[in-house]
Formats: sequence, structure tokens, C-alpha cells
Amino acid sequence: MQNMSKAKYMVVSGFLGAGKTTSMLAFARCIDSRGGKAAILANDLGAANIVDADFTAESGVLSTSIAGDCICYQHENLVDKLRRLASCGAGVIFSDIPGCGIGALDHVYLQLAEKEGDEFELLPFTCIVDPERLKMLMPEPEELNLPSELRFLLDAQMREAELIVLNKTDAIGPEQREKCLGLIRTLFPDTPLMSMSAKTGEGVGAVADYILSHRSAAEHREIGYGSEAFIAAESRLSWYNRRVYFERRDSANIDFNAVLTDIFEGIRAGLKAAGGNVPHLKIFAAGEGPDYFKASLTGVDYGVEYDRLFDGRYTALSVIINARAAAGAEAMGAAADGALDAAAEKHGLRVRTFFLESFGMTEEGRGNGGKASRF
Repeated sequence: MQNMSKAKYMVVSGFLGAGKTTSMLAFARCIDSRGGKAAILANDLGAANIVDADFTAESGVLSTSIAGDCICYQHENLVDKLRRLASCGAGVIFSDIPGCGIGALDHVYLQLAEKEGDEFELLPFTCIVDPERLKMLMPEPEELNLPSELRFLLDAQMREAELIVLNKTDAIGPEQREKCLGLIRTLFPDTPLMSMSAKTGEGVGAVADYILSHRSAAEHREIGYGSEAFIAAESRLSWYNRRVYFERRDSANIDFNAVLTDIFEGIRAGLKAAGGNVPHLKIFAAGEGPDYFKASLTGVDYGVEYDRLFDGRYTALSVIINARAAAGAEAMGAAADGALDAAAEKHGLRVRTFFLESFGMTEEGRGNGGKASRF
């Protein structure tokens, strides 16, 4: 007999900037509005200074975070987090994997099915795709100013999926939408395909209906995990996480929307000068009460996307900056340092850094925990 108290669990994958967090929030709010209880588990490779974790905490949706590495490599911690959310009443739990991540079907779903199959019900492994990144897989790929090696990651994420969802349909017209859907159907004809705008809500209900009424097969798929192409793609990426505190020198209240926008533009300029890119740069800061700032940049050639701007003015602010760069860690760090210094000078601010980590995905020593790696 089926255990009716099983919590439903779904992993959301997708390339950097595809809108995974916004999608999970949209699904969760849809379920909550229908009388259910959903939760989000935000995942990041770095330490616990994650824009998505703080953002979801401000959203009103039940949420927590799991940091330090991909959920693929910390099974016991993942299960503990899932149990905690389930104990808080969550009947459906969504979690993401980092935007360069693949392999969670094997490392998460298959392990859960084997070890905790009587405790969690696995929903379709879902890949969120955005129209702009999809251009990398076109027969004649458009120039997106990204290393060609990263095409492997997007292709592998879609091959791994049991459901592909084209997101950000609000940003494209009907003709481009059909072109994107046609390309996906051609490349992955056996994978169910849907479309939506997590931002506006269009199509979200239909996707939620599908994922709640289907179950994962939890079967291995060959996607090239660990291959030379995978290593080559990972080697082109770096992670940058920073928590900084800004304080006006004369204690005046100022418009921090302008400060944070200047930081975006400074990082953009610094990476352009270094020949790098930033497939996803996110900044989050919370003000008084429900007031907050959240925005992202999905490449040096794109505009800043604002989820929300501050309504109020402040004299001091704590800010989280997360970046996933197609550049070396040193280049990304230099661009961020330059942007912060310039913004502080322009706006009369003191800047204190309370947390900083910057690393290349394949750098030796990243996961050593202080141990020697050569003898």
C-alpha cells in the first residue's frame, strides 16, 4: 500500500540565468494558492551567503538552503533538509542545482529512490530553459560571448530532463516562441515539453498540474557526466560570493538602487575589459519590512533585470553578491573590487567585507578543507 504521507520532491535544473529560483517560487505559490503547502531548498556550491536563499526567505514561501557543494555530493545533508521541510508541513519540495550542474538524476534521484524510496515521492526531473541561452544549440549558434565549451552543459541538462520547460516566454514574441519550441522538439523529441513565464505566471498552473500528476522514472541517462567535454566546460567557470556592508560616511539616507546598479555596471565593464563574461550575476539586499532589492545580469551584453527595487532610502545596507563567471576567478574578483571601490567613492560610502569566496570550478584545493593536496 502506498504511503500517503510521502512528501513529493522535485529537482529543478537549468543553465545559469534560466530562472530556476523564480520558477520554483512560481510553482510553490501556485500550490500554496490551491490549499497545498510547498517549500523550496536553495542550493549553492559556496558557503551560506546565497542570494536565492535570502530572496526565498523574503518571499513568504517556506524555504531553507543547503550550501557548501551541489546536493549531488551531500546525500545525508539533503535528506535531513528534506525531512525538516516535510516536518514543517511541506507536501511538495522543490530544490535546484547550480546552473552549471548535471548528474543529479543519478546522484540525487537514484540514491533517494534506493535509500529513501518509502519516504519521498519523486516528481519529474525538470530542466528550465530560457530562449536566449537556447541559441547556443541552434544549427548555426548565435554569438553569445560565452565559451563554446558551455554548450555541452546546456545540452546535457536537457538530455537529463524528464520534462523541459521553456521559461521567459514574456520576453519573446509568438514567432520566436514557436521557433524555440520547434528546436527543442527536434533535439529532444522524446522529452515532454511545456512553456511558461515564471515572471508573469502565464502557463505556470499547467506546468504545476503536469509535475504533480506525473512521477519520475528514476532511471539513468547517459549525458557525458565526467567526460572530457564536461571537464572542459567546468574549467571555463568561476564562482564569486561576497557579503558586504555599505555605510554612508555622513549618515545620510540615500537611494541604494543607484549604488547597486552602479556595481552591476562596474562589474560588467571590468569583465568586458578582461575579455570575460558573467552568465549570472545576482545582487540582493533587504531593507525595512517587506522592502528589498533583487536584480540579476545574465551577460555583459544584456541589460540588468530588476525583480524589485527599493521603495525606501537607507544610510547603511548589507548586500549579497553572487556571480557565476565565464572568466578566471582573479578576473572576476578584480572586476568586483573595482566596481565596489568606484561605487563607494561615487556615493560617499564606507565598505566592509564580511564574507568573500572566489574560486574556479576545477581549481586545485577548492574542496580540500585545509588539507594538503600535494606531498
